[in-house]
Amino acid sequence: MFGEDDLVKSHQERADVIFNIIVIAFAILLARLWYLQIYRGKQFFNYSLENRLRKDVVRAPRGMIFSRNNVLLTHNVPRFDAIVTPQYLESSDETVEYLAEILGTTPDSIKKTLKKFQGQATYIPVVIKKNISRKEVAIIETESSRLPGVSVETFISREYTDRDTGAHLLGYISEISQEKLPRLRERDKYDYKQGDFIGQAGIEQQFDLDIRGQDGYQFMEVDARGRARRHVTSDDLYTGIENKIAEPGKNIRLTIDRDVQLAAYHALDGKDGAAVALDIETGEVLAMVSRPAYDPGNFSTGLTSNYWGSLVMDEKRPLRDRTIQEHYSPGSTFKTLTHIAALEEGLINENTKIVCNGGYRMGGRVFHCWKKEGHGVVDVIKALQSSCDVFYYMIGNRIDIDVIYKYATMFGMGQRSGIILPRETSGLIPNQEWKKKRTGVEWQRGETLSCVIGQSFVNVTPLQLAMFYSTLANEGKLFRPHVVKEVFSNTGQVLKRYEPELINEFKISKKTIDLVKHALFDTANVQGGTAFAQKGVGLQMSAKTGTAQVIGFSADKIFNKCENQEYRFRHHGLFTAYAPSINPKIAVAVVIEHGCHGGSAAGPVAKAMIAAYLNKYYPKYQEKLVAQDKMTYQEALDDTRANPVPIIMETNPKDFFDEQGVLVKNFFLDKSGKNAAIVPVPAASAASEGE
Repeated sequence: MFGEDDLVKSHQERADVIFNIIVIAFAILLARLWYLQIYRGKQFFNYSLENRLRKDVVRAPRGMIFSRNNVLLTHNVPRFDAIVTPQYLESSDETVEYLAEILGTTPDSIKKTLKKFQGQATYIPVVIKKNISRKEVAIIETESSRLPGVSVETFISREYTDRDTGAHLLGYISEISQEKLPRLRERDKYDYKQGDFIGQAGIEQQFDLDIRGQDGYQFMEVDARGRARRHVTSDDLYTGIENKIAEPGKNIRLTIDRDVQLAAYHALDGKDGAAVALDIETGEVLAMVSRPAYDPGNFSTGLTSNYWGSLVMDEKRPLRDRTIQEHYSPGSTFKTLTHIAALEEGLINENTKIVCNGGYRMGGRVFHCWKKEGHGVVDVIKALQSSCDVFYYMIGNRIDIDVIYKYATMFGMGQRSGIILPRETSGLIPNQEWKKKRTGVEWQRGETLSCVIGQSFVNVTPLQLAMFYSTLANEGKLFRPHVVKEVFSNTGQVLKRYEPELINEFKISKKTIDLVKHALFDTANVQGGTAFAQKGVGLQMSAKTGTAQVIGFSADKIFNKCENQEYRFRHHGLFTAYAPSINPKIAVAVVIEHGCHGGSAAGPVAKAMIAAYLNKYYPKYQEKLVAQDKMTYQEALDDTRANPVPIIMETNPKDFFDEQGVLVKNFFLDKSGKNAAIVPVPAASAASEGE
């Protein structure tokens, strides 16, 4: 038998083993606690915070875009998205089915959206439906207990005051796709995030980095189901938590006059084409309208595939900015350039006269005048006034195409203007070298005859036409057209100002200027001028009409009525003008696709724009224009020199504006001297079928 001491000794080893196990276990436990609480304590504390906190992005409001007179052209509107945070999604099938019922969609579509983003972190919210209604917002908020992980996010939508009126000029914004994200980050050196919106055209694109601002963020405390409980700031529990206030974008003030823009837009109603107006003294763009257009606001609220498809498949190409991205044969509006070149080169002078019998023969081909029976005897004034083709065929037979190229490019045609808008095209002014490189064939003299009347290879944009007539009106100063006056902060501080930029200045002889201006005055103000149908009392303008063939016609069909042709084969109608004829201030160019005649199709648009501008800025000057209405060009010129009238911008023409500074009273005087509203513009008959 063992004694008591022996019994104790027999269990000592076992006790030592158990003791060592207990000590080691506590050591391991203490080590683990040290590792979790001390060594990785901060990291796990952050994990716990992430479970309790949600970092919501606060979108920065985009900067505003204003007209030259501070009328708001764009504004931001709060809208709502339904989002799901997968991290908090419980009983996913039940939640998805109920959410689909609320949003009027199918559970499969929601699951498809969630699956699309399953590769990203589960704490990142997924947008299920954009731009939900306030009713849907209310249901989601009140039924949050049945919708774990579902919430509503507020975002800022872009809206445009006049919708499609300035769509191409202002552009639009849309969400950056996953595919384009890396490329855009590299291009702009900016850390774009998934879900960000970016300017995709016009001013919105060119000034996106200025307008977009800097996003902020706000921490929210959430419960275990992801429902927001309270906003969080740095305190004893959440030390170091700092919210970031969103920084609004910078604002843009344009050179555009909204009322001239609206006048052009309404006058273009039902027509396909473009209209541009420039300030002759500065090169500022007063109006820039392209139709058909689109509603840019649709892009910022979630573009549907049907709407995008309708724009892309539309054969009239509403996404294309016809003012700078489309080029046209200028037709007879180009004859003014030919006139200048011929006078400057000494090929014609003030005594030149020819007889137009309706055609001009070169070799075995007859080049027809637009007037079948001809114009009879024409001189240098009547040739431009009546747009006699034969007169210019005669010039074309004597002038080198390289001379035409020299003068056309001198006036800015056939080359990009450098306007601060994307995707401008250059147009084309041909010369011998170009023809040889393009076709391998030498230039033919017969081709010059077509080019001098603005046909064949000659192509220009509406903006280039406006620049040409603006430069002619100011007698040799070619300004780079600019559409932005300044960039400024919300406090009104001007951050960048854009000044007029003179890109070319040249001298044209006074004799040439006087002859050409005289002819353009008669075109719009003397019976028989192709623009006479657009004459208005108190609306003294100098103008040139044009008709550009879309396809060539055989001799037996060339004089068929344009309106009887299939629409796509009808001629384009053009109208260029500056006003007033003496001391001009505004130059305009209008192109109407398949409009047949410049005078009747494009003329009313130009007339509306000029009336809007003169009546708004120089209403008192109208009295002088009315007095000059029955004068000849020389009498009006002499009268102005003898009795100069200061043309001063009316600083506060209250009778014309509402409290927002928007033009509400505007008119031009018709031939009878009565007021006629400029919108809508009444249809005018053409002075002639040819122009």
